Formats: sequence, C-alpha cells, structure tokens
Amino acid sequence: MAEVLQAASRESLASATARLDAYADSATAADLRRLGDELFAVTRLLDVERSLRRLLADPSSPEAARTALVDRLFGQQLAAPTLDVAKGLVAARWSRLGDLVSAFEVLARQALLAVAEKEGSLDDVEDELFRFGRVLNREHHLGSLLADITTPADGRISLLDGLIEGKVSPVTAALLRESVRLPRDRHLDVVSEELAELAAARRDRSVARVATPVALSPEQEQKLTDSLTRLYGRPMSLQIELDPSLLGGLVVQVGGEVIDGSVSSKLAAARRSLPS
Repeated sequence: MAEVLQAASRESLASATARLDAYADSATAADLRRLGDELFAVTRLLDVERSLRRLLADPSSPEAARTALVDRLFGQQLAAPTLDVAKGLVAARWSRLGDLVSAFEVLARQALLAVAEKEGSLDDVEDELFRFGRVLNREHHLGSLLADITTPADGRISLLDGLIEGKVSPVTAALLRESVRLPRDRHLDVVSEELAELAAARRDRSVARVATPVALSPEQEQKLTDSLTRLYGRPMSLQIELDPSLLGGLVVQVGGEVIDGSVSSKLAAARRSLPS
C-alpha cells in the first residue's frame, strides 16, 4: 500500500508533481532520464544523511536558507532542471522529515515514467512492473534476497539484473534497480505494484486487478475494460494474472472493492449453504 501523507505533505507533493509535469511536456526523453537519475541520487543521500534531511525539511529555518543550502551542496553537481526541482521541494512544507525523502523519490519515479511516455512504452512498463511484482509475491525468498540491506547493493542489483536482463524495458529496469538499491523497509512486490499504478495514473487511468483461470483474448480484455470504465465512471487499466484455481469466471479488484465472479467462489458459497 502506498504511503499515506498528511495534508501539508500531500499539498506540497501535488504542487511539485504539477511543476514536473509542466517541465516534462517540453523536455526530451534524455533530459527526463537525467532528471530521474539525479533525483534518485539525492533520494539516496537524504535517506542516509539524517542531519542533512533535518536541515532541508526544518520548517523553522527560513526558506531562503534551505534553498541556499541546496545551491551550496548540489549547484555544481546537478543539472539546472534537477536543481530547480530540489529547491522547490526543500522550499515546501512537509508534515514529517521522511516525507521530503519520499517526495524526491516520487518525482524521480515520475520523471522516468515520463521517459516511457515520451518513448511510447508506458503500457509495457506498467505491465512489466505488475508482472514482476506478482513474481515476487509468489517467490518470497527471492523478494527477501533483493531487499536484504545486509547484502551490498551491487550484489542485490546484480541478482536483479540476472532476472530481468533482456526481458523488460530500460525504464522498468531503472525503476526496479532503484527500488532494490533503496528498499526503505518496504516489500518489493508491493513497491512493484505501486510503480505499476503510477504508470497507469500517468495515463489518467485507474487500475483493475483481474484474476482469471484462462488467458483473455484481446477482444475480451477490451470488453472488460469498457464495462469497468462504464461501471466506475473513469478510464480503467487492466492488470491480469492467471489463477487456474478459480476454475472459471473472474475476480476483479479496484482499490478496496472486490467483484468475485469466480466458479470456485460460487462452489464455496454453495457448499456453505448445504445442510450439515
């Protein structure tokens, strides 16, 4: 589940995201890739340097002092767009110290997803992230190895690369590597699914997780997408997982709402209704 931010942090992050989106409209894919990479680098620094994080997020410190500190620390290291984003973030108000780190990470992710948007691969990135999350959900030991911070990050990333090399797009690989490099006490299967939802959100779509015992044809997927769009009154993006145990029918989850039309569920209900 995505981190829940308090009011001040939500407003600050929404404003920063809007500014990033405005920049992304005219930026090149290469510019956005550099922006994402540099924001991830700052995220890693702030995660480690708690005293620096406190200085940059301290609401009692004048805004000018906080942005000047960003200039002194990063002025010669970051590209101008990244520096602008960083100054905007530290000038904002945050409900908790850790929210500033989360904001840098969110914008880094959004910058890389904007690369996929520019390159026309956003659909593929969403699907790849979702499927990798499902793999980790089934393979708990693998997820533990990738999130084990007692192992050097290079070793964990090498393990990840062995799993995804040649199988996912560059943007998906970059997002997964950063999640492995800095897990921040999160389950990576959940992180992968959150990233897939961010990709869907960039297309102004909500996510419907669909479990089915057999693969759906493109026509069936489109029909289901259209039906859910009408039902919820907003565009929907399907994330489909095969589950033979359902026997037939579908299970659809949108947010916290579950529509269970599976045969296995109906059989279980029928068994419960039989007299003992």
